[in-house]
Amino acid sequence: MLRPTTKDLAKAAGVSRATVDRVLNGREGVKKRTVDRVNEAIQELGFVRNIQAANLARSQRYRFVFALPRSGDLFLEEIIRHIDEARETFASDLVWCDVEHIDENDPHSISAFLAGLDPSEITGVAIMAPESPQVRDAIFRLQERGVAALPFIADQSAMEEHWVGTDHHAAGATAATLIGRFCSSPEGSVLVVAESMRSRDSLERRIGFDAEMNQNFPNLRTLPSLETYGDEERAKHIMQSAIINNSDLVGVYVLSSEARVPLTILNGTGNTAHLIKIAHERTPFTEVALKDRQLDAVIAQDPGHLVRSAVRKLKAITDKRVATGSQERIRVEVLLRTNI
Repeated sequence: MLRPTTKDLAKAAGVSRATVDRVLNGREGVKKRTVDRVNEAIQELGFVRNIQAANLARSQRYRFVFALPRSGDLFLEEIIRHIDEARETFASDLVWCDVEHIDENDPHSISAFLAGLDPSEITGVAIMAPESPQVRDAIFRLQERGVAALPFIADQSAMEEHWVGTDHHAAGATAATLIGRFCSSPEGSVLVVAESMRSRDSLERRIGFDAEMNQNFPNLRTLPSLETYGDEERAKHIMQSAIINNSDLVGVYVLSSEARVPLTILNGTGNTAHLIKIAHERTPFTEVALKDRQLDAVIAQDPGHLVRSAVRKLKAITDKRVATGSQERIRVEVLLRTNI
């Protein structure tokens, strides 16, 4: 049976095809009872709009910007690589993806950047930035100007319905489970290293980690989070001091997305080979570390899936559709030396 067309829809609703077009595109000038008749006909016929054909007819183009931190390491490079791939993957959908860098430590400059985007040029924005009132309000103002926007990897609590990323609480709890199960010592302390605890993903990972540790592994003592702020010298100083001052150390959890610097420092420090080491995100560095047994496990979120999901969600918002929930769920993956 052929799919119903707008001609079938117009006949069933008793209106012209021009009226159907106005209803489908949400244009003004159509009486409510007429809109209701068209919507009833849509339900009766099982009409599904061909968005791609409609976009071609009205020359619809999508330009999506990924607003990413200026500072970053290998995981950010993986994200950018997949954004480059997305340009080709979504080219047939008339989608163009671009990258703009923001200062993730300055919410006022992020707000100014978002305020300066031109709705006639930008269709949607995926924003990777720590939660703050300034960023939250700037996103809402951007949406009011007709630009699709969603948090990317770093969540904003007021926009949990549309954000793209994993369940950070579950990721932290998974790290605790791995350390607790791998540990053969009856008791000991666990070092937690973060770039910054200001970001919501780091906070939620730490909360999930502590909850699992306290409930199921009370014999292990979790130390206060060490914040490196992306400074290698600071990271070296505070990590080596923590190792010297905690002789009962049994494990290290690097909960930030960039593990290269903390793990390099850790592996270059004497008497740490016995420690259980858990980190986040699959990068060339963490792959090699797993293979060389310098890292026990990686808790990952697929960067390609993250980027593709962001594009599909931004496109769905623009087209006034709802993205498929199961397709956009980003799973928490556990990588070991044996499954990379």
